[in-house]
Amino acid sequence: MRVIAKKRLRRFWAEHGDAEQALRAWYGEAKAASWGNTAQIKEQYGTASIINAERVVFNICGNKYRLVVWVNYEYRTVYVRFIGTHAEYDAIDAETV
Repeated sequence: MRVIAKKRLRRFWAEHGDAEQALRAWYGEAKAASWGNTAQIKEQYGTASIINAERVVFNICGNKYRLVVWVNYEYRTVYVRFIGTHAEYDAIDAETV
């Protein structure tokens, strides 16, 4: 998959150093993946939350942080839409962010 917005991930781990290793690992796994649908994501990441056909929430650092992505399966592209703490996640609408 092509992952858009690594810069957003880097900015986050610059502020939350404990997230760097987990976000780098997620980024590498996402780049190597070839997800065709949400079921394939769920197969790889059992703790991921499927919001709708294109939105997925990943738990980062043992569920300390939340990563929201929009996936375009046809173009094999993952767009990072949000990364934050649970409190920050609770303040957004994961379907529209």
